[in-house]
Amino acid sequence: MDFKELMERLSKLLGTFSVGSYVPWLAWVDWVRGLDGKLEKTANDLDKFFERVVQDHVDGNRDRTDFVDVLLAIQREKSVGFEINRVSIKAIVLDVFVGGTDTSYTLMEWAMTELLRHPKCLNILQEEVRTICKDRPSVSEDDIKDMNYLKAVIKETLRLHPPLPLMAPHESTQDVRLRDYHIPAGTQVLINAWAIGREAATWGPDAEEFRPERHLDSSVDYRGQAFELIPFGAGRRICPAISFAVVLNEVVLANLVHRFDWRLPVKSTEDQTDVAESTGLAIHRMFPLYAVASSTT
Repeated sequence: MDFKELMERLSKLLGTFSVGSYVPWLAWVDWVRGLDGKLEKTANDLDKFFERVVQDHVDGNRDRTDFVDVLLAIQREKSVGFEINRVSIKAIVLDVFVGGTDTSYTLMEWAMTELLRHPKCLNILQEEVRTICKDRPSVSEDDIKDMNYLKAVIKETLRLHPPLPLMAPHESTQDVRLRDYHIPAGTQVLINAWAIGREAATWGPDAEEFRPERHLDSSVDYRGQAFELIPFGAGRRICPAISFAVVLNEVVLANLVHRFDWRLPVKSTEDQTDVAESTGLAIHRMFPLYAVASSTT
């Protein structure tokens, strides 16, 4: 069972419109169009996959310990004050995989897409990274602290291409009056981070353009304090892995442009520079990105 295919299938299904979720008495429509069957099959396939992962750790077929081993140790020792079972462990592992792999990959894919579409930005980024790292073979987490343009590139990518454009659904716990709108308790609320990041009233007439320089002297951050840019959410429900996710993408992108020169294939089509988006919980490119890397060493 291919993990990547499973994640792609799950992401697409999570972003699929469910009639029954909004009009309960029409839930049969989801069954007729095959959505219920696809969800059930994907859920079963995921359960089998993670069951195999957990059992592999239980059997000790590993050279070193990892996150799953930590969860199994907590289960055995009951050290957290409450009991976690096998289902809980698989659910936690699923959360980590879904939240930490597909979204990070999506952000990196869009960052490389925009840099290849804007060679000047790519050159500026490479110059910054190579100046700071000089002759070192790789870029470390300590190195990126002074890479302001790198951080601007990541921030601009998050603005234009938030990995989860509609965020995770929330539900109001009580009646709320927001300006002229009455939101009853129990209402499902979706925050359109994609539209917020492209709002011309906030970002100016060039809001649709990729321009990292706009962030160099800006105090707007993506950590939930400025509602102009909330790719990770805000408040108590903000993404708990925000710091890890951003640093991971910064280090990976810095190493990619440090070690390699990049260009589009000679016979590239318009698909390679197209920013058309696919459907799903996480927004990928509609067409795969192909790029040619030339080693600088």
